[in-house]
Amino acid sequence: MITNGFSYLALLSILAAAIVYTEKRTAYRLFDYLPSIVILYFVTMLLSTWGIWEKTPQITATYKALKGNLLPAMIFLMLLTADMRKIIKLGKKMLLIFLLASVSIAMGFVGMFALFHSHFAQEAWRSFAALAGSWMGGTGNMVAIQGALHVPDSAMGYALLIDSIDYAVWVMVLLALVPFAKTFNRWVNADTSVIDQVGEKLAQNDAKRQPMDFQSLFLLLGLSLAVSALAQFAGNHLPVSDFVGHTTWTVIIATLAGIGFAMTPLSRLGGSSELGTMMLYLIVALIASRANFGELTLAPLYIAAGFVIIVIHALIMVLFAKLFRLDLFSLGVASLANIGGVASAPILASAYSRALIPIGVLMAMLGYIVGTFGGLAVGKILELIAG
Repeated sequence: MITNGFSYLALLSILAAAIVYTEKRTAYRLFDYLPSIVILYFVTMLLSTWGIWEKTPQITATYKALKGNLLPAMIFLMLLTADMRKIIKLGKKMLLIFLLASVSIAMGFVGMFALFHSHFAQEAWRSFAALAGSWMGGTGNMVAIQGALHVPDSAMGYALLIDSIDYAVWVMVLLALVPFAKTFNRWVNADTSVIDQVGEKLAQNDAKRQPMDFQSLFLLLGLSLAVSALAQFAGNHLPVSDFVGHTTWTVIIATLAGIGFAMTPLSRLGGSSELGTMMLYLIVALIASRANFGELTLAPLYIAAGFVIIVIHALIMVLFAKLFRLDLFSLGVASLANIGGVASAPILASAYSRALIPIGVLMAMLGYIVGTFGGLAVGKILELIAG
């Protein structure tokens, strides 16, 4: 049994690295259905259930220090690629469709929770707020909200469970609908010429990022840690309320810093996504290390709740598609840019045409920007419903 902080950190680090290495170096079909970050969460949770480490004061101190300090740095790094100037090139129609997807997902959470909140624990709204951050942005947004709202690590198992199972089914549904795009577009009388033009323009004008090198990585690491320290310092000196605490301020400041620096030459440095993703994997492993499978007693109920959210979201999207003649590509990619993020939106876009991949990437980047704020807003509404 591990009882000291360094051994605990070393085990989590090599576990995360081994899973990522296996995904990238092998062709196991398991990774087609379960992303490596989800596998990492549940493998770490399994080791925690087996009691591989003990929650000693040293391990608890290591956990709190790493998680608290890496979170703002990770948020900053992952937003460095989300240049608003490029996102605006998507055009008014594509941005409105993305926002429609975000709002309909939020309505799905609110509708589901209004129907079933009496079946959940009193504080379950916090877990669903974190999941809303993921489904309106990405896993990084989920982790940010988990820190901002102080969601217990044990409760995050439900959010990850829904995020993996329900999300995987939704991806398969959207990919299966690709051959029926022309039929759907005729039904809603959609015009796809604008989308084709936007895709080609983005592919031609997208600036190439610098290759990842030692000096870039070192600069990004130092800058991200400095932003983390400054964000925490500022967050601890800002006024708080029942909903916005010091940690919430820290997350918001780090988010705004990432959005701001994304419009500077620093955004072209190679390695920000890789370094940010490494931090994300470590944070997810840390969260999972405090949970165990014995706490997931309501798993079927949560999985069913996730599907209710998706059904409400899909019905609203189809309704607006019929009213405003929106095409299936835009609806599907906007939906996955929210629910799946940068890992899946480009895949769905490429299923239509490789020229449309940049649209999927930029929509997913927009999700990183709105996900944290959207999830916090959904959380506030769910808290009011929970009473």
